Amino acid sequence: MIKHNRLSILFLLCFMGTTFVSEAQKKDGFKKIFNGKTMKNWEGDTTHWRIENGCFVGEVSKEKPLKTNTFMIYRGSIPENFEFKASYRISPEGNSGVQYRSEVLDNIPFALKGYQADIDGANRYTGQNYEERGRGFLAMRGEQSVLKEGQKPNITGSVGKSEELKAKIKVDDWNEIHIIAKGNHLQHYINGVLMSETTDEDTVKRKLTGLIGLQVHVMAKMKVEYKDIYLKKIN
Repeated sequence: MIKHNRLSILFLLCFMGTTFVSEAQKKDGFKKIFNGKTMKNWEGDTTHWRIENGCFVGEVSKEKPLKTNTFMIYRGSIPENFEFKASYRISPEGNSGVQYRSEVLDNIPFALKGYQADIDGANRYTGQNYEERGRGFLAMRGEQSVLKEGQKPNITGSVGKSEELKAKIKVDDWNEIHIIAKGNHLQHYINGVLMSETTDEDTVKRKLTGLIGLQVHVMAKMKVEYKDIYLKKIN
């Protein structure tokens, strides 16, 4: 009877814990957009993307080479102002990132152009804002930048020294990426630490809405995993 009671208590605690987490997530407004089992609301090149152990896995190898950067694209919604969170793990030689407010390319399957929160295994670029197939480097890690039409990024301040921020990022282990895009203000966080901040005042080239995508970059060999992917629309 005592053993039975202990098991009942443990079951109740687990159930309560699950309930509390669910309520907290609901309160925070985040919605899980990847169920870890299927590609529902997502599309990508299954030569280089698969689902394994509850994760999206993007991989390039000698047997499966890649000619152009390819993306796992979220098709569930096209958010304007939002927060995005995901856990990721990348091989030491890897190069990836989360692209947002992006557009598809008509002539290249599963290719995107737009803002990107960069991720790489060596953490040389992780946390920066890079506009793929656009204006290039918008804010390096540690920088606060303002973008004007026809001008290079104006570095207006700092959120920390690049090497000190790099020390907050784990190598070949799980990290959390968090993007906040509100109006023309873009912030990239890794493990809760602000890595870069961009204010885009270029009314010609800036984007205020668009697609979200996970990148596999052209290289000889790499692997990246994404899980626990959440999206919250904000005002």
